[in-house]
Amino acid sequence: MTTTSLTPPASRQAVSPKPRKRRARRDWRGWAFVAPFMVVFAAMIIAPVLYAIYLSLFRQQLIGGNAFVGLSNYIAVFQDEKFWESLGRVSIFLVIQVPIMLAISLIAALALDSARLHGSGFFRIALFLPYAVPGVVAALIWGFIYGDQFGLTASVNQLFGTSLAPLSGSWILGSIGNIVTWEFMGYNMLIFYAALRVIPGELYEAAEIDGAGAFRQVFSIKIPAVRGAIVIATIFSIIGSFQLFNEPNLLKQIAPNAISSYFTPNMYAYNLSFAGQQFNYAATVAIVMGVVTAVIAYVVQLRGSRKEVN
Repeated sequence: MTTTSLTPPASRQAVSPKPRKRRARRDWRGWAFVAPFMVVFAAMIIAPVLYAIYLSLFRQQLIGGNAFVGLSNYIAVFQDEKFWESLGRVSIFLVIQVPIMLAISLIAALALDSARLHGSGFFRIALFLPYAVPGVVAALIWGFIYGDQFGLTASVNQLFGTSLAPLSGSWILGSIGNIVTWEFMGYNMLIFYAALRVIPGELYEAAEIDGAGAFRQVFSIKIPAVRGAIVIATIFSIIGSFQLFNEPNLLKQIAPNAISSYFTPNMYAYNLSFAGQQFNYAATVAIVMGVVTAVIAYVVQLRGSRKEVN
């Protein structure tokens, strides 16, 4: 008598169900940490920009009040000779003043970083001190120095019989550039100096073994190492140049014939808004300048990043 196996075939065996994977729950703790910043950023940055864009799409009219005009304000800005004159003036200021200021800042940082300069701590504080002076106070100080009727320049003219006029039409842009350089040279110097201090000492030792002198180390080690810092300082300086306002606005009281109400784009927007009550057009000028500044800063950052990678 034969016996049959009671074991079912493999195909008929019950397959145990696979355990279900638990769906990962989202962790919102990271968003909770950044929520305060996001709220402040939205309230202080995004909301004003959106409101400025909203204002730029309207125009206050004598009949009908505030009317929607679309892009008419932007077309008017691009046809505005005063706007282009002010933009050209700050562009000249940017091309001339920024390289000079950054070059002086880099030279000062290299001097402080070298071991041959005695009392580097004192010079570091002394060079950075003008940055601690408020911009309004700095403009008033230099306005007294430049005054050819009552200030230091007037005393020099009386003493030597000269006729120097730093606040005249042909000298005013250079005088403002000197004030800005005096204010921000120490700030940029500190950026470069901080970048120089993190260069590994092994690079200098290897360079000395290869017979590289001090100047060779500057051009082969130090300047390439601070290229990123130079890009950052350049971007900050570009933004500051297009935002030029305090110095010419304060010096305008001393030299009204040399500084007009549209000397810079910021002054133009300010006077349109608070003196001319043209809030919509002033918002349009501000939006256009913001876009121009952002594009130029982005191009500089992109080119600087490419050079750094290469």
